[in-house]
Amino acid sequence: MDFNMKKLASDAGIFFTRAVQFTEEKFGQAEKTELDAHFENLLARADSTKNWTEKILRQTEVLLQPNPRPRCQFLANSARVEEFLYEKLDRKVPSRVTNGELLAQYMSEAANELGPETPYGKTLIKVGETEKRLGAAERDFIHSASINFLTPLRNFLEGDWRTISKERRILQNRRLDLDASKARLKKAKAAEAKAACEGDLWSDEVDKAEQELRVAQTEFDRQAEVTRLLLEGISSTHVNHLRCLQEFVESQATYYAQCYRHMLDLQKQLGSTQGVIFPGTFVGNTEPASSPLSSASLATAAATIPVVPTVVGMSSTGEAAISLDDVAPPASGTRKARVLYDYEAGDSSELALLADELITVYSLPGMDPDWLIGERGNRKGKVPVTYLELLS
Repeated sequence: MDFNMKKLASDAGIFFTRAVQFTEEKFGQAEKTELDAHFENLLARADSTKNWTEKILRQTEVLLQPNPRPRCQFLANSARVEEFLYEKLDRKVPSRVTNGELLAQYMSEAANELGPETPYGKTLIKVGETEKRLGAAERDFIHSASINFLTPLRNFLEGDWRTISKERRILQNRRLDLDASKARLKKAKAAEAKAACEGDLWSDEVDKAEQELRVAQTEFDRQAEVTRLLLEGISSTHVNHLRCLQEFVESQATYYAQCYRHMLDLQKQLGSTQGVIFPGTFVGNTEPASSPLSSASLATAAATIPVVPTVVGMSSTGEAAISLDDVAPPASGTRKARVLYDYEAGDSSELALLADELITVYSLPGMDPDWLIGERGNRKGKVPVTYLELLS
């Protein structure tokens, strides 16, 4: 009991001494031991690493689980708590349905109720199947990003950084003890100089203060070395985070490539069946069904295609009067284009396309911006812009 009381009193005394030293430093009434420039740079780099790691971690979580609404945010937080608990229990987190998969489920159910054989029902089924594939790809991406990117960042913040913070607090206390010892020694020497007749008494006080200073200096130097080694380990942390970042980029690139392929397939299916789905829409119209992409999204690309000057007998208000046999490529040059996928000509004015082939394209005055004139050998005809990749 007496030992515990003495220890508590001693701890209280040390805490009070540190508090006094810290307060006097803040008011400029006490000297403070400064760390060298290299040590300060290590501290600043460690703080920056910690702060940016927290921001990147939080924003990556938002990227993987975007939930703007309050209820969705609550569900997202619950999901993260669930992931944390499963991780601590060393158990696999059960896979959850993604937003894309849920949308696919709704579309499938809607098609069954509204009529799977109707044009709308058939389209719902096609889009739903693609959304299901997109959802599965998203789940794989989230899983990969969580393991290879988010987990290492969390491990740094919850492991290495906590250790660094703890040792820095200890170093701060050792520094306060050192400066308090310096202050006591300075006061003892000043008192000794004023009271020469009591020199023996103050000489003992000076010796005691010098001994305390040596102990405080030793403990400070030892703790500074420990903290310095931990701070220099931030370089290894950067290397590890760099490797994790590269893996994150690779998984994200794979995810977007999968999404692109799935959407191209869906776009091709919808584009090839549009005239069948809407059989009465284009009655009396010699133009084929509009391509899946909007004409607004193609305005910029179409504007860069060389335009053939108006020829005699050509109408500027429509394409009906255009005679392709009389049209020559513009003297200012043409552009090459790669065909993205097969296209079957709707009539004699169009040019059939094969995927991956290269053709020459240019525009005519008065043409629909969704279409270009394409040439392959001695054959020419109208081609849809959405089926092309324009090359520079």
